[in-house]
Amino acid sequence: MNKFYVTATDKFMSGWGKAKGKINKLIIECDSLEEAERVCANLKKRPEMRYVSWAYKKKPYYKPSRYVVNCYTKETAPIWFK
Repeated sequence: MNKFYVTATDKFMSGWGKAKGKINKLIIECDSLEEAERVCANLKKRPEMRYVSWAYKKKPYYKPSRYVVNCYTKETAPIWFK
């Protein structure tokens, strides 16, 4: 089964803490296009989330020297799937 991956930049968490000097990215794994669309819509409602999009089949990669990446699923972040 192919996966969908929703990505977003968390502007609030970028630039400090574990992301000091870096950009904080979220990758949320979804099982279907419908889930990905729902997660995108939920992320877009949040003012701190920017550059919300989705990818198909291949999990996005971000260079560790520039990005801190947090990966989530339905089990680890169910709020985004409601």
